[in-house]
Amino acid sequence: MSRQVFITDLDGTLLRSDQTLSNHTVDTLTCLLEQDTIVTFATARGSISAQNVVGRVPWKYPVILYNGALLMDWTNDRVIDGYWLDQRVTNEVIAVGRQYGITPLLFTLDANDRERVWHERLVRRGVTEFVRSRKDDPRFVEVAKLQCPDDERTLAVTYIGLKDELEPILADVNAKLGHLVHAHMLKDYYIEDHYFLEFSHLNGNKKDGLKLWAQHMGIELADTVIFGDHLNDLGLFEVGGTKIAVANAHESIIQMADQVILSNNEDGVANYVRDRIGNSE
Repeated sequence: MSRQVFITDLDGTLLRSDQTLSNHTVDTLTCLLEQDTIVTFATARGSISAQNVVGRVPWKYPVILYNGALLMDWTNDRVIDGYWLDQRVTNEVIAVGRQYGITPLLFTLDANDRERVWHERLVRRGVTEFVRSRKDDPRFVEVAKLQCPDDERTLAVTYIGLKDELEPILADVNAKLGHLVHAHMLKDYYIEDHYFLEFSHLNGNKKDGLKLWAQHMGIELADTVIFGDHLNDLGLFEVGGTKIAVANAHESIIQMADQVILSNNEDGVANYVRDRIGNSE
């Protein structure tokens, strides 16, 4: 029988609505990992941000970060692979936003594979709340005028704002650079009425990130069990094997799912993996 492989989204799927894990989920996943069950995650978060919310779990297999733009060896804090947005294209995306009076957060890797988040002075509510929610995060660096540093690789260019503020930026970038970037806009979980608009390499998405992960792991995509809840998980569902939606998932995810399980606030993912492993023994 094929080895069972489980890949879960974090926010809205594995994490509860308050951005925490229950003790039950931590204990369940820890036990499964100690038994060499392949359990890992694919998230929009970076390594430091993910560590802050799921660091109690002793993850041992590579993880998919920045919505698929970065593949990391979690145990050794080492970059394995990834998809970087061209520097010229990065600066063009920033320039489009500047025309509308909005500057983004610029997520990069420096020459030593350290994560950086470059930003101009915080004046807008959405981006201010986002940065404050990551208190003492060493990635954040303020600059007078935002542009991609010459020796760094862009993981994502992320705008945070109201939907009607971001839609013109999305339309303009797609018109000018749509053949060079992957773009998606999602309603934010935690900042009321705000959306995230993210631009990355064409392959910097969870669909291609999962393909890259499977390639490095030597695993067939058909053998994966995927858990998700939001629109940025659609790519996972397109190429994954068994598709599992938590009960609180977006309707588009539920429609694609093979099964709907308990919600993120009811330990749905941990209970499903525990029960499936138990039933296979």
